[in-house]
Amino acid sequence: MSEPNYRWPARDKRRVMGTRVNRIDGPAKVSGRGKYGSDINQPGMLFAALLTCPHAHARVRSVDIKEAQALKGVTAVEVMSGPGTVIQWAGTEVAAVAALTEEIARDAVRRIKVDYEVLSHAVKEEDLKAAGGRSKPAGEVLVGDPDDAFKKADVISEGEYGIPVLQHCCLEPHGQVVMWKGDTIEYWPSTQNVSGIGGDLAQSLSIPAANVHVRQDHVGGGFGSKFSADRWGVVAAKLSKASGGRPVKLFLDRRTELEIAGSRPSGFARIRLGARKDGTIIAWESQSWGTSGPGGGGVAATQLPYVFVNIPNKRVNHTGVITHTGPARAWRAPNHPQASFLTCCAIEDLAAKLNLDPLEVFDRNFQYTARPEVYRAQLRKAAELSEWEKLWHPRGQAGPGPVKRGLGIGVATWGGLGHASDCRTTIHPDGSVEVELGSQDLGTGTRTVIAMVAAETLGLSVGQIQVKIGDNRYPPSGGSGGSTTVGGVAVSTRKSTMNALQKLLEAVAPALGVSADQLEAVDGRIQVRGNPAKSLTWKAACQKLGVKPIVEMGRNDPKNPMGMISQGVGGIQIADVSVDVETGVVKLNRLVAVQDCGLIINPKTAESQVYGACIMSICGALFEERIMCQQTGRFLNADMEFYKLAGIDDIGEIIVHLDITPEHDARGVIGLGEPPVVPGIAAIANAVANAIGVRVPRVPLTPDRVLAALEGRRA
Repeated sequence: MSEPNYRWPARDKRRVMGTRVNRIDGPAKVSGRGKYGSDINQPGMLFAALLTCPHAHARVRSVDIKEAQALKGVTAVEVMSGPGTVIQWAGTEVAAVAALTEEIARDAVRRIKVDYEVLSHAVKEEDLKAAGGRSKPAGEVLVGDPDDAFKKADVISEGEYGIPVLQHCCLEPHGQVVMWKGDTIEYWPSTQNVSGIGGDLAQSLSIPAANVHVRQDHVGGGFGSKFSADRWGVVAAKLSKASGGRPVKLFLDRRTELEIAGSRPSGFARIRLGARKDGTIIAWESQSWGTSGPGGGGVAATQLPYVFVNIPNKRVNHTGVITHTGPARAWRAPNHPQASFLTCCAIEDLAAKLNLDPLEVFDRNFQYTARPEVYRAQLRKAAELSEWEKLWHPRGQAGPGPVKRGLGIGVATWGGLGHASDCRTTIHPDGSVEVELGSQDLGTGTRTVIAMVAAETLGLSVGQIQVKIGDNRYPPSGGSGGSTTVGGVAVSTRKSTMNALQKLLEAVAPALGVSADQLEAVDGRIQVRGNPAKSLTWKAACQKLGVKPIVEMGRNDPKNPMGMISQGVGGIQIADVSVDVETGVVKLNRLVAVQDCGLIINPKTAESQVYGACIMSICGALFEERIMCQQTGRFLNADMEFYKLAGIDDIGEIIVHLDITPEHDARGVIGLGEPPVVPGIAAIANAVANAIGVRVPRVPLTPDRVLAALEGRRA
C-alpha cells in the first residue's frame, strides 16, 4: 500500500477531535495519586540544602566547609562558587550540603564560612539616565521618513510607560531527585524537557547522555523556566555520587526560587505617535529600555510597534540596562506581553487625544498588521461579548460617584509551529493500544490530546488508548516551549497511529474479503468502508495478528509539516474594570479573550489554557512586581506574602471565545500556550485609563499608582 494520507479528517468526519474531553490525568491529580518530582521518595534518600550569596555583587575570597562536613548526619558538601568567583546577583549558589534530614542540611549550611569582597552593585533600571555605563544600546531601526511624517501629522501623541520585572513563581519549585546507580543516573526532575534534560545533565557531568534515565509523571508548572538541569541539578548529582550513590532530593526554597529561577524582563518606553484626524497612524518613534539582569536585554527594538509592524514611518531605539539581579528566562510569550502593553497603551492614548473611540482607531490601523481581517473580526466579536457599545464611554466620562467603570483593548500574536517529535504506537493482539513519546504534560492536557488523536485515527474511544509519556527512554519529543508541544505530538501521534492502522488493515483484509484500502476503523470496529454490516470488532480484528504486535513509528518534522501544522495566530482581549477613585483600588469585572489557534483538538483544554493565561495577565496588571533595594542589592519581596498574586476574588469573570472557523481549521494545529497571555495587561491598563480619565503609566496598577495619577491630573 502507498503511504497513508495523514491529513486531519474533515470536521464532519471527526468523532473525537473537536469534542470536549475531560483530562485523562484529572482523577490521578485530584485524588493525590499523581506524583510530582517533589513527591518522589526513594529508600535511603538524603536531603540537600543550598548556601546562597547575600550580596548582589561580590568576589568570593574563600569558602570554609570544615564545620559543615563535621556535623553528624552530613554525607557530602560541594562548593559551587569557589575562591575567585565573581557573584553577579544575590541568591547565587555558593555551596550545597546533603544530609540525613532537611534540618541537618540547613544547619550544616549555616556552618559554612564564606569570605566575600563586596563590590558595588546596581539593581534598578527604571531611570535610563542613571544607567550610565550599564547601558547597552541595541542600535536604531529606521523605516521611511518619520521626521517628515510627524510634520504632516494632524495630531501628535506622546507618553511614557513601564512594566517591571516579574519573577517565575511555579507552584512546584525547581528541583529534582537524583541517584547514581553504578555509572548511570536515575533522575526525577521537575522539567518541561523530558527528552532533553538528561543530555544537559550528562554534559555537565562529562558522562554519556544515554547514562541518564529521566522520569517524570507530572510537573507543577514551568512556563518556560524548566528546560535545563541547572546548577542545582548538577550539584544534586554530585552530592549523590559523593554519598555513595544514595538518592538526593534538592528543591529550591521559595525565596531562592524567586531570586534565581528566572524572570520576565522589564520594559519601559517613551513613545511618540503621529496620526491623521481619523486615527490613521503615519509615524511611530520610541525609545525603550529594560533589563533581563547581567546581560542587559529587555524588549527587543524590533518588537515595537507590536503587531502593527507595517506602520510606514518609524524610528525605534532600545537600550538594555545591565543590573546585578537574577537573569531572565523564557516566560510564556517572551517579551510579547511587554511589547503589547507599550504599543496598545500608546494607541489608546492617541485615540483619547483625538476624542475617538479606540475600537475605531485599532480597527483602522489593523491595516498595518500581518492579518488585518482576522484582527478586525476578532475585535468585533470581543466588542460584542464585552458589551462595548453599551458600556464604553470617552475617557474620563464615567459618570458620578467614586467608582468608575472603563473598557480597554489589548492585542496579541504568536508563532506556535509544532516541534520535532517521534511517537511509537503498539497494537497488541488482545486489542490494547499503547502510544509512547518522550514528551511531558505541563498540566495543559497534552496526555489527553495525544489520546484523542490516537482514538480518532483508530476509531476507538479515548479510554482505550494508553498514553505513555514522561520518560526519556521513549521516542524523543521536543521540550514544551514556544507553544510547540500540541502541534508536535499531535502530528507524530497521527502518523504513528495511521501507520499502525494500515498494518492492521492489511492483516484483517483477507478475513473480510476485500483489499486493505477498502477498510476503515470506525466506532470500535474494522469495517468495509461505508458498510458496518461487513465488519469485525476491534478485538476480533487484533486477534488476526496472532502473537506478534504491530509496532509503528511516526515523526513530526517542522520543516515538512504536510499541511498538518502551521504557525501565526492573533488574539484580542477587552477588559472591563471598576476603579474606586477614593481608594485607588482596581476591580476586574470581566476579561473577554478572543483567540484563534488553527485546528483545535480539545476545546475544553484549549479554553482552560486561555483561562490560565488570563489569570496570569491579571496578576501582572494588578499585583506582581519584583521590588529591589538599591542599598542592599536584595530582592525585598521574595516570598509568597509580599510577592503578590491574584486570589480568586481578584479574577472577575473570564469569557473565552475560541475563534473556530473552517479557515482556521484548514491551517492545521497551532500552539496555544503563549498567545492568550499577551494582551491582558494592556487591556486592563487601558480600561483603567478609560475609567479614571488619566493614564497610570506603570503597572502593576496598585492603589498608590492610581491615586498618584489622579493627583497628577488634578495638579
